[in-house]
Amino acid sequence: MVDLKELLISRLSESVVDMDEDKVVEVSKEFIEKNFNAYEGISKGLAAGMDKAGKLYEEEEYYIPELLMCSDAMYAGLDVLRPKLKREEGSNKYKAVVGVVEGDTHDIGKNLFKIMLETTGFEVYDLGRDVPPMDFINKAKEINADVIGLSTLMTTTMHNMEVVIDLLKENNMRDNIVVMVGGGPISQKFADKIGADGYAPEASKAARLAKELVKGERHYVNA
Repeated sequence: MVDLKELLISRLSESVVDMDEDKVVEVSKEFIEKNFNAYEGISKGLAAGMDKAGKLYEEEEYYIPELLMCSDAMYAGLDVLRPKLKREEGSNKYKAVVGVVEGDTHDIGKNLFKIMLETTGFEVYDLGRDVPPMDFINKAKEINADVIGLSTLMTTTMHNMEVVIDLLKENNMRDNIVVMVGGGPISQKFADKIGADGYAPEASKAARLAKELVKGERHYVNA
């Protein structure tokens, strides 16, 4: 017999790929009614479905209109599941600045990362899309950020992630801030190349990694 939770998670994912907004809402509500974990519904269901849609786009089976309808379906599910997310108990209030780097306006991955950061105890400042590198620095300085999260879906704007890291160095802030990078074209190899602290292909894993880095592996110059 198929496990009901896994079946619903699969349906969430499939409904996003099928661009079926009504079905996503219906399954999301059933998922909550059964008292299943909303975090799993988002990370394993909605986010996984959007990831599949992204792959179909890369393979040119889907185009921009289909991708946008998939994202609409995903956000419809988020509206149902997000209010049921439980923050981790006893967690410190870390601060994160997130945004899509300059030149790119694709924000689905960034939005998922933001939600996952919030559930792991972060206070998140979202700079939105097409963000100039210096804006990340200014906001991080203003709020004394623990993490900067950089996202892009375009290979042509990846270099702006390295620009942000270079600006952190110039402003003597690099050793005090964990830099996370993510998005379709980003890989661990690229993250290592530009000197980022963390990368994960999934928003939920990236958020947990960010917290682990802040808690245990960050080193201060002026401690």
